[in-house]
Amino acid sequence: MHIWRSRRGGASLAVLALLFLLGACGNGGDGDHPSGNGTGSAADRLDLKAACPSTIVVQTSWLPDPVAAGALYYLLGPNPEIDAGKKRVTGSLMAQGKDTGVKLELRAGGPAIGFTPVSAQMYLDPDITLGMPKVDEQIQLSAKQPTRAVLALVEKDPQMIMWDPGKHPDFTAIKDIGQTNAKVLYVGGDTYMEHLIGSGILKRSQVDGSQDGSPARFVASGGEITQAGYATVDPYTYQNVVKQWGKPVTFQLVYDTGYPNYGEILAIRARDKDKLAPCLRKLVPIIQQAQSDVMAKPDQTIDLTVQLNDAYKGGIPYTKESAAFAAQQAKTLGLIGNGSDGTIGNFDTARVQKMIDITKPIFAAQKKPTKDGLTPEQIFTNEFTDAKIGLGTQ
Repeated sequence: MHIWRSRRGGASLAVLALLFLLGACGNGGDGDHPSGNGTGSAADRLDLKAACPSTIVVQTSWLPDPVAAGALYYLLGPNPEIDAGKKRVTGSLMAQGKDTGVKLELRAGGPAIGFTPVSAQMYLDPDITLGMPKVDEQIQLSAKQPTRAVLALVEKDPQMIMWDPGKHPDFTAIKDIGQTNAKVLYVGGDTYMEHLIGSGILKRSQVDGSQDGSPARFVASGGEITQAGYATVDPYTYQNVVKQWGKPVTFQLVYDTGYPNYGEILAIRARDKDKLAPCLRKLVPIIQQAQSDVMAKPDQTIDLTVQLNDAYKGGIPYTKESAAFAAQQAKTLGLIGNGSDGTIGNFDTARVQKMIDITKPIFAAQKKPTKDGLTPEQIFTNEFTDAKIGLGTQ
């Protein structure tokens, strides 16, 4: 019997988790450093032994998947060691077929850590080198658990609202739902919903924050209600896994309503920047290239993530077919891709500022004050990305 769980990783949700999600980034920088990490010989660029911890530990946001953390799973060497009990995998960090001299440990998140936000988990466990929160989570926890993003793994958050096109043929966007009294089921507390309500796209009277990850209420309503979910997961799941439904759904990304959240990002504890800088100058371009490589050839990573999900026994449906759908959806929807400057993985200052402007009042109203005077430069740095690496770079 499948167990259906909702995803809570900061302000996020997931109906079924094979998951997700997501993309590279935008244009703009923080003025820290002109990109140019591609200097030096190939052997030197790929040698991390002197610059990095002997084991780079990454706290991921969910169970293994080929999109959100696909680049990281791609970097694991052959026959990695799987700890099914702790839901983590460790192997040699391999870049472009070369052993970098360090190990990579990827820890599952979500249900594997009791749904603790990634940023909070990073402060609970000093062994974690990098984590995978989202920008709105970074802003929310900026006062007490500040993190600084060094790479956008996912350009666009795949969070979406979906509906039955047969029951609601006139809906073409989320704003159309708001012109009716149709119920919108979501996981209570997710920040994007306050944006949708505050901007007048949806009415508070029509949203229901009691979603538990199960498809039961959507199915039982015959598609009368609408529902939050993830574009990389739910369209496949409802058509192919939920036998009581078994037909297509239509959706719009929340990103396209003016909530320009990145999907998962790779971040460090803010205090660790100087200490980790020598490592990040080499590591971040390696991950950028892995993002490009795994999008071109995802099969190896799909096979590994299926193997890991089977070993972890998370109770969440995850198959090679659903993982392949997620990887293809990331391409189709532009969830992973180059920013407007042709670089994969860097951040856009104006876009992060917009996220601060949208979410600070929301968090203040929830009595979750953010860091005083918070700026985009305190949320991210483009110092370590290589401007020459983009999607399709070999």
